[in-house]
Amino acid sequence: MVKRGVRLLAILALLAAFAFPARDDCHSQERAGDKSQPLAGQGVSGNWTSDAPGVRHRISAADLPKPFATASVDNGPRLVPRPAEAWPRVGKGFKVVQFLSGLDNPRLIRTAPNGDIFVAESGPGRVRIIRAADGADHPDINEVFASGLDKPFGIAFYPPGPDPQYVYICNTGAVIRFPYRSGDVKPRGAEETVVPDIPGGGLLRGGGHWTRDIAFSVDGRKMFVSVGSHSNVFENPNENEDRRADILQYNPDGSGFRIFASGIRNAVGIAVHPQTGELWASVNERDGLGDDLVPDYITRVKDGGFYGWPWYYIGPHQDPRHAGAHPELREKVLVPDILLQSHSASLEMTFYTGRQFPREFADDAFACEHGSWNRARRTGYKVIRVPLKGGVPSGEYEDFMTGFVTQDGNVWGRPVGITVARDGALLVTDDGANVIWRISCAGKTK
Repeated sequence: MVKRGVRLLAILALLAAFAFPARDDCHSQERAGDKSQPLAGQGVSGNWTSDAPGVRHRISAADLPKPFATASVDNGPRLVPRPAEAWPRVGKGFKVVQFLSGLDNPRLIRTAPNGDIFVAESGPGRVRIIRAADGADHPDINEVFASGLDKPFGIAFYPPGPDPQYVYICNTGAVIRFPYRSGDVKPRGAEETVVPDIPGGGLLRGGGHWTRDIAFSVDGRKMFVSVGSHSNVFENPNENEDRRADILQYNPDGSGFRIFASGIRNAVGIAVHPQTGELWASVNERDGLGDDLVPDYITRVKDGGFYGWPWYYIGPHQDPRHAGAHPELREKVLVPDILLQSHSASLEMTFYTGRQFPREFADDAFACEHGSWNRARRTGYKVIRVPLKGGVPSGEYEDFMTGFVTQDGNVWGRPVGITVARDGALLVTDDGANVIWRISCAGKTK
């Protein structure tokens, strides 16, 4: 009788396996994922050789070394063509395809309310519009929306919601906008200047940070513009840093200027959390203090908050190049929410608002790490995920897409921009390979 019962259970299990086959998509990993302890601190655990999808990291202010604990090095990446065997790595249950190639310096990428994709090709000074069917691995439409721009980067649609009337674009020295309705592949009218005098920037390595991002508050009443510093750490007191290393606030028509937050060396990417309405920033910190100083960071940005640049970093740590300066500010310096491996070059960020990925990804932050030049062992060159609970970070982040560094330390890809497509996939611009990557749940099809 017992043997007969065992045989019956085995038959039922076999039938269930055929009726309900094991899922091989990203939902089958829901939280069967990595339960190991996160890599703590920086050092050897914080470079490309230990990166892999699912690897978790936690860096705290207590992990910071003394300034100049290691030499400051110039170790810029040697960009090479993608080797035949190389491909971006994503976690089990996800897949990545090359969505679009042949771009020219693709940088920030944003999704319009109707699902069209806008991409800033900053070098040639244009914004491209891309349209693809839901679930498609390649676009159907790829056209230039606007050209003749000045290092365009930030893109936003106004007013927030399903029926925008304008697309706003940040040139390096001005905020402009074009009349626009959902579905347009060309502007409906002439360019309008909204803010004519944002501090501009030149090329990096001496020309000042040039990227300018833009975001609107959830209610559409306020416009935020990020402006990076002109110098590394204000070495020259005659340097013009007015309205730099700040996040600026305006009304949507360009009036009502004020500084929303300051001391933020270069908030390359900004975004508003869809549930909490809080402004977030993805920040490049300063160079020249050694391999593991100063951590880049991703953080909620507090109204009126001061984040230390150039005199302090990560709370009350004084930059030795400004020893004794502004002691009255020491206790006012805010500590960011998530510290990243120093010199990772954290660029655009977004929040996951799609439904394709597992539920645990809902409203989590994702950011692109462009990769280091001021570190002996490379770091960055990946996409990271910042898990949130009710919009609140734990301080950890995890690798989501890696694999852009070759075994001998050369680099073939550099993630810059990231957006959530209408179908819930993630799209990532790569200005090393000049392509857009599409990350989807492997079991999801049209």
